[in-house]
Amino acid sequence: MTQPNCQIYLITPPKITDMGAFAKVLDTTLAAAPIACLQIRLKDISDSALIQAASSIVPTCRKHDTVVIINDRPDLVDPCGTDGVHIGQEDMDYFSCRELLGEDAIIGVTCHNSKELAFEAAKAGANYVAFGAFFETKTKDPKTRAELEILTWWSEAVETPCVAIGGINPRNAAPLIQAGTDFIAVSSGVWDWPDGPANSAQQLYQLCSQAPDL
Repeated sequence: MTQPNCQIYLITPPKITDMGAFAKVLDTTLAAAPIACLQIRLKDISDSALIQAASSIVPTCRKHDTVVIINDRPDLVDPCGTDGVHIGQEDMDYFSCRELLGEDAIIGVTCHNSKELAFEAAKAGANYVAFGAFFETKTKDPKTRAELEILTWWSEAVETPCVAIGGINPRNAAPLIQAGTDFIAVSSGVWDWPDGPANSAQQLYQLCSQAPDL
């Protein structure tokens, strides 16, 4: 199957109370439409509980050829069996992460709305940079707001992929996709979608399939 120019980057809910039930919903969602990547972003959870959650989430993603990233915790990439880590500006720095995880690991970096931070991350070797937030979001209190222009500028100027994040759902994703983002990161826009996560994933994939060649 030919991949569209924009792909879906799914993020877990910040809290999962019933992992067995979530694993079933995740399986259904990943089966509904191609999901390039899933980020495990669970808050207020012990390391052992996070590893236990990953033991359920990772095999489900593997079944659907979905890459798995863990948020903030490069030290738990190996115990959780993920493909890499997403780091913020206050987390372990990129070079330390790369030294710890090796060349094959995927490392993505939050760059807020800063071209300078994105350039630094790309030059260092980050696998992707993330810009946002583009919309109001219920899952995180964003430090910055980003404009569509940064996606178009980045896609035309730099080869390193970019991820658009922050309050994205099927109703508002189209302008981001048309602006040239390589990935749309979605959390509540899938899990809390009125017609269900699978329906949201299908709609987002249809929008991604209309991404322009830039």
